[in-house]
Parts: sequence; C-alpha cells; structure tokens
Amino acid sequence: MGALFEELDWRPTPMGAISLRRRRDPALGVDVYEIKLDDDFLMSSLWTAGEVELTRLGLAAAQGQSLDVLVGGLGLGYTAHAALEDPRVRSLVVVETLGEVIEWHRAHLVPLGERLATDDRCRLVQGDFFALASSRDGVDPESPGSRFHAVLLDIDHSPRHVLDPRHASFYGPGPLSRLAARLHPGGVFALWSNEAPDNGFTAVLGEAFDEVTAHVVEFPNPIQGGTAANTVYVARTR
Repeated sequence: MGALFEELDWRPTPMGAISLRRRRDPALGVDVYEIKLDDDFLMSSLWTAGEVELTRLGLAAAQGQSLDVLVGGLGLGYTAHAALEDPRVRSLVVVETLGEVIEWHRAHLVPLGERLATDDRCRLVQGDFFALASSRDGVDPESPGSRFHAVLLDIDHSPRHVLDPRHASFYGPGPLSRLAARLHPGGVFALWSNEAPDNGFTAVLGEAFDEVTAHVVEFPNPIQGGTAANTVYVARTR
C-alpha cells in the first residue's frame, strides 16, 4: 500500500502482539490511527465520540471545581485528552497496562501524544488497573490511599466482553463497592461500553453506587453510513 499504510510499531506482549498502524483513508481524506491486539481492533481514531462522551458525561456528574481524575486505559488518548480540556481538572492519572502504549505517546507517535506527555497535570502510569483497584493501597501506585473525584474506565469492550478473563471479576458488586470507597463524596465512576445498555450490569452498579444512569451515545458511522452507538454508564456516590 506504500504511503497509504504504515505499521508504526509492533511488539509481543503477555496479552498478545500489539501494533500501532497509520493508514490514509482516501475517501475521508484523513490519516487513521489504529491499535490492534493480535487480530482484535482496540482503538481507531475514526471512532472517538464514545471516548470523548465518557469524559464529558463523567465529569459533568462530578462535584467540585478542582477535580482529581483517574483514567483506566490510555489507548489513543482521547478520553484523557478530553479530561485535560476541562478547566476543573487539576490532576489526571492515566493507568495503562502496556508500557508500549505509553511509549507511543511519549515518542509522539500518536496525534495526542505530545499533549498528554507534556501537560504538567497529567501523569501516565504503567500498571494493571484491575489489580490496582482491588489492592489495599488503591489505584495510584505513587500515592497510596489517594481518592478521586472521577474514575473513567475505557479498557474492555463491555462488562461481558472483556479483553482478559482476569478482568471479569471487577464488574461485580464487591470490587465496584471497593472502587466507590476510593471516591470522594459525590464522586463518579463512568464506564465506556461498545454494547447496548445492560440492565443486569446497571443493577450491579446500583448495589455499589447511589445513582446510576446508562447513556446511549450515537455518532455518525463513516464506514457504513447512518449511525453507530456506544453506552456510557455513569455511577455516583453521595
């Protein structure tokens, strides 16, 4: 494909082979950045509305004018970047399990990498979000016991379609209640899902949080035409 396609990086990882690709879409006239794990597409710069809405909806529900925010999952950085666009955010910790993804941002191989890697409010941390969320010291390994005004999670395809079987247990009432305890009063947990609202999971969230809403996020489908949709769950403590 020549200049129309470039594999910017490829690495073997314990989760599978991860790759960063850039391709030119002649029909749309844009460069498209994609992250793949083996043959599974994790992220595309063509589909970012859900990630941005995850941040917008989550932070809209958060209380306060100086917010400490945690993002689980870095990807191409759209969730984290949207958080930095909110002037109320005073600190942002992004936990990403794959060091390679963090390296791509620090090397400015992805469009938002320079902003995330150089903003003084933002700290990129390599770690397993799910293991840290269940640990005694809390989610931020550099600040044990720290609490957040908002936790925004964008790692798995959905609570029932996880990237790693070890993630599945997190989406139960016990682990979610422990996460809720790491939020400030009025704190928010928001979760992106690629699937339609799941009433069963909404009920599980209701066991751990005081207020729960499932938002359907619709956006144009540039490939097939029409619209596509994601779900953003927003759960808040009192």
